Amino acid sequence: MTRTSLTLMLAATMVASLGCSTKNYVRQQTTPLINKTNELDDLTAKNSKDIKDVDQRAQAGIQNVQAQAAAADQKALAASGEADKAQLSANSATQRVDLLTNTVVNLDNYRPVVETAVHFGFNKDNLTKEAKQAIDELAASVATTKGYIITVEGATDSIGSADYNYELSERRANAVIQYLAAEKSVPAYKIYLIGLGKDKPVESNKTADGRAKNRRVDIRLMTNTGAGTTTTAPATPTATANPPSM
Repeated sequence: MTRTSLTLMLAATMVASLGCSTKNYVRQQTTPLINKTNELDDLTAKNSKDIKDVDQRAQAGIQNVQAQAAAADQKALAASGEADKAQLSANSATQRVDLLTNTVVNLDNYRPVVETAVHFGFNKDNLTKEAKQAIDELAASVATTKGYIITVEGATDSIGSADYNYELSERRANAVIQYLAAEKSVPAYKIYLIGLGKDKPVESNKTADGRAKNRRVDIRLMTNTGAGTTTTAPATPTATANPPSM
């Protein structure tokens, strides 16, 4: 082997050795960097997931609070509406109680001539034979009474809502008015109606007998002329439109 060949072989061996050394060195230097980059990527992904979870929980919490606030607002509005309704009912009751008195005062101090009452069964508004007989006896005095009016006050017991009882008391009063107009030819302008509901009991509503007496219509023949004493139209012992319901 010549010197030149030996020199070339040694040079090639050195180059190969240096190439392997360089690759190993690069691998040793870059591997930790790659591993660290991978760790950072994993950490970033985990942080992104955690942030997303926190955001979802926060949004859910905000929505829940908003829903509770809306529900609270609705309850407040409902309570305010009920309070307003109760006040209106109270005002209506006062107006109903005062209406008949004001009407009579404005018509020159009418005085009663004949009075009677008819009673009704529970939640009923139709007249029976006994009730009609009581009305007939009162109406018999109409022909001999000058300057008259007839007041008709419907009433109920305390069972049920105030609004329903006002409506029921007016139905009962209207049953009397229709009978007076159709059977006794009393002009409509001569009759004054008021539905008192449960606002003007004549007996305690704590007993069945008291409630039965409160389910009634009071009828008064009144005049603004002459003088005289008030009489009560005779009636049957019960004068009920229906047997009292216990």
